[in-house]
Amino acid sequence: MKLIGVDLGGTTFSVGLVSEDGKILKKITRDTLVVNGKDDVIRRVSEAILELSDEETPYVGIGSPGSIDREKGIVRFSPNFPDWYNVHLTEEISKRTGKKVFLENDANAFVLGEKWFGAGKGHDHIVALTLGTGIGGGVVTHGHLLTGKDGIGAELGHVVVEPNGPMCNCGTRGCLEAISSATAIRRFLREGYKKYHESLVYKLAGTPEKADAKHLFDAARQGDRFALMIRDRVVDALARAIAGYIHIFNPEVVIIGGGISKAGDVLFVPLKERVIDYIMPSFVGTYEIVPSPLVEDAGILGAASIIKERIGG
Repeated sequence: MKLIGVDLGGTTFSVGLVSEDGKILKKITRDTLVVNGKDDVIRRVSEAILELSDEETPYVGIGSPGSIDREKGIVRFSPNFPDWYNVHLTEEISKRTGKKVFLENDANAFVLGEKWFGAGKGHDHIVALTLGTGIGGGVVTHGHLLTGKDGIGAELGHVVVEPNGPMCNCGTRGCLEAISSATAIRRFLREGYKKYHESLVYKLAGTPEKADAKHLFDAARQGDRFALMIRDRVVDALARAIAGYIHIFNPEVVIIGGGISKAGDVLFVPLKERVIDYIMPSFVGTYEIVPSPLVEDAGILGAASIIKERIGG
């Protein structure tokens, strides 16, 4: 059996035909065009699904941002989709495609993708974080996705790591997302230009407006003082959060995905060292911290993994 995975984003959506062992056989990526309204988005997603479908693809998995009702297949609210309130997404797409459709929050889909196809394969206790525009994540414990009473648990990007720190988009100060996301890094770099305008970060970027996480980590790799200062703040916030997850969930593996995970040793070496500073001695050596191997394909593979999770693999 082949799987159809839909990575639904506010700017673009991707639909992939995926083999049972996690290989993307075909892929379609199109602009979401949310300004055209939900009916148009649903129609075009359905058309893309049908382009990749055949009799061997009875199921579709969709990873959607926002608050969702996974059992009823409803998107309750999504900030990237202005007119999406209580949208019966699985029902609408099923009517248009004739497929059985499953829905999951995109951050939870990410950890499921790691469980079935990525660095979490073979593990029953997983914490996964995706570091991008924001910070999302998910938790698998005893082999099962942890969702909480209302299905909205494991908001890993919104633990407070710097009390009274920068304002987060959620309205709280000092969230992990407000310090260690790509958006936060860009903000720190814009704020730092006045004092640290000679930094290598800005030479690599060309202009302060273009400076981003890649320029930061490239400059830190070359020993730039300002870049290392921001890198250390980002790493310290991540380490505080991950130490908390380790204490609470006792994972076998902590998986870091998203664009920032591509920074390599300049991120992971100090992060692993710093986490040890924040955990109890009894937890040292009980976990691994690793980059996601899925990276660019994480959205589609995460969505496809929803199917395996729901029908029992």
